[in-house]
Amino acid sequence: MKSVVIKGELRKSLGKKDAKKLRLEEKAPAVLYGSDEPVHFSVSFAELRQLVYTPSVYLIDLDIDGTVYKALMQDIQWHPVDEVVLHVDFLQINDDKSIKINVPVKVEGFAKGIKKGGKLNTTLRRLSVRALAANLPDTIDIDVTKLDIGETIKVGDLNLPGVELLDPKSNVIVSVSITRAAKSAAGGAEEEGEGEGEGEEGAEAEASESTEE
Repeated sequence: MKSVVIKGELRKSLGKKDAKKLRLEEKAPAVLYGSDEPVHFSVSFAELRQLVYTPSVYLIDLDIDGTVYKALMQDIQWHPVDEVVLHVDFLQINDDKSIKINVPVKVEGFAKGIKKGGKLNTTLRRLSVRALAANLPDTIDIDVTKLDIGETIKVGDLNLPGVELLDPKSNVIVSVSITRAAKSAAGGAEEEGEGEGEGEEGAEAEASESTEE
């Protein structure tokens, strides 16, 4: 998994008044959990942009006043009206301890069923996984090239070495459904085929009657 460097500063004081002051300075209060004691610090909005305005998930080298921690962003709180970060939680990680995280799904290929008039549906855009930091993928890539109309790819169909998938195996990730246009086209073709058969039978019957006369 890709990593980014985020720089923060230890907070000298805590409380609502200090948090409000930080936001006026375009900084967000933050806490790093997972060590012996929570580490309270602040991080600038500019630093956070590379984390929050992307669908990707990153490992973070969190540099707090010169001390670097390996971490993940665990939670972020936004102002209900303004586009302002109110608070961020980070989780410290260890190389020998598994991490639970949601990883984006990336669909690749052009499904066979689409060529027949089907529609590709992506039901799950992120999957919950558990793995060591070294085994975490940037994205979960799913090739839909062979997917035909009425077929699906479920969580249980995936095999990711070193990664435990936590979503139920029966959950559908992507599927190809038939569209109304494709149904109409298929129905028209059947009716046309039946009509041609009736015409042939009628012609045979007329020919038979003519021969008898």
